[in-house]
Amino acid sequence: SHTMMNTSNGMMSPSSSSATAQSPGLKTYFKTPEGRYKLQYEKTHPSGLLHYAHGKTVTQVTLAHLKDKPAPSTPTASSSSFSASSGVRSAAARLIGSIGASSTSSSMANPNFDGKGTYLIFNVGDAIFISDLNSQDKDPIKSIHFSNSNPVCHAFDQDAKDGHDLLIGLNSGDVYSVSLRQQLQDVGKKLVGAQHYNKDGSVNNSRCTCIAWVPGGDGAFVVSHADGNLYTYEKANGAGDSSFPVVKDQTQFSVSHARYSKSNPIARWHICQGSINSISFSMDGAYLATVGRDGYLRVFDYAKEQLICGGKSYYGALLCCAWSMDGKYILTGGEDDLVQVWSMEDRKVVAWGEGHNSWVSGVAFDPYWSSPNSNDNGETIMYRFGSVGQDTQLLLWDLEMDEIVVPLRRCPPGGSPTYSAGSQSSHWDNVVPLGTLQPAPSMRDVPKISPLVAHRVHTEPLSGLIFTQESVLTACREGHIKIWTRPGTAESQSSTSENLLATSLKEKPPLSSKISNSSYKQ
Repeated sequence: SHTMMNTSNGMMSPSSSSATAQSPGLKTYFKTPEGRYKLQYEKTHPSGLLHYAHGKTVTQVTLAHLKDKPAPSTPTASSSSFSASSGVRSAAARLIGSIGASSTSSSMANPNFDGKGTYLIFNVGDAIFISDLNSQDKDPIKSIHFSNSNPVCHAFDQDAKDGHDLLIGLNSGDVYSVSLRQQLQDVGKKLVGAQHYNKDGSVNNSRCTCIAWVPGGDGAFVVSHADGNLYTYEKANGAGDSSFPVVKDQTQFSVSHARYSKSNPIARWHICQGSINSISFSMDGAYLATVGRDGYLRVFDYAKEQLICGGKSYYGALLCCAWSMDGKYILTGGEDDLVQVWSMEDRKVVAWGEGHNSWVSGVAFDPYWSSPNSNDNGETIMYRFGSVGQDTQLLLWDLEMDEIVVPLRRCPPGGSPTYSAGSQSSHWDNVVPLGTLQPAPSMRDVPKISPLVAHRVHTEPLSGLIFTQESVLTACREGHIKIWTRPGTAESQSSTSENLLATSLKEKPPLSSKISNSSYKQ
């Protein structure tokens, strides 16, 4: 019953053999209180095409929704003459797109690309692959190969103004911005029309670890590196390289601005010693969370360039982080096998999720899930979130905020009282100065929560997950992706999912939701 055939005559081709045959002992569904999640289909890279020329890297996945764009109006034709029919418009768009794509005659328009849709962008080895999310075809529709370094992180901005909506960061530190549409329209195996930043690591030659568009930032983006530095860029400034003074104290947070406002990057934030493993913006772009090799979550006021709060893992590095939609909670995961729930209001860890048997490599809130029993007066706020780990498991969790009662600390004799569970951030500044990093809490002080579901989804360690309106996507670090449909999502809906996705996104989160990275990061 798998919808995984990808040959025209309906025969099962060897490359798309069913999930059960491919991974013995793995179930094709998992149960939750609201019903079964079923394995709908899988995406992967063409086997045999991979040559790990530059060492292994971990697969990350970005979901990209391309809206249908009308043709750019040219000086010779007024825009009204294009509105005759959408067919003419898309043909013109394709023509203009392919002409503008590259000056070489080899740039051919790709006839299979219709100009809109939802795509999965993922990196494996020295390539970026692009798959059509709504097609049952296992293989990608496009591959882009990099000659001198592996791509390691990427991000998509569906509201990009000038066409450059996809960012790619490399192992060498190089960063590219490109138009996703332009890549899809081109039949070649190289990036086309790219803007190249930090060329050959001229500003920073350490590995890119994570890359993100600033929400509502009008073309601003940030890149974190393995040496503890994060750089901010303005797309409009082009690729002129800035230079920054040497970091004086590796242990201190410091920000240095470029001398020329029109160069890139525009600023360097030195955040920590060792690697920044992952970064995440709150939905409104006000706050930036980072997690690092040193085990600390740090939360910054992005516009003020100020450290607000943060705290340490139970032990080991933190590998991933994610915000709740309302900006009240941050999830982190790492080498202590725990999923930490951090409260922005209380500025501390309010729950530990115990359930993984190995490092936690990806965390995400489910923005489409609504609690079946949430009452109208909103007393009980429930969140659903997911985590994936190197133990090959996907865990789903429910967080019900009134269940979590933090034990009150007793006042030490003659000392001042430490904070209580109900402290609001307003009282906080009197107790804990802004920018204070909390030490690792002791085991007995943090309430434990258990997963609702634990399901082994792949044979390989996992690197990330993404929630969509209809499904949850899981990815393993070797580059295999599985799409699990939510309970009650009929198979027949896959054709309409594009439209659903498009409409749901108007009220729902931006679709640059990341599968955040995991890894061999030391």
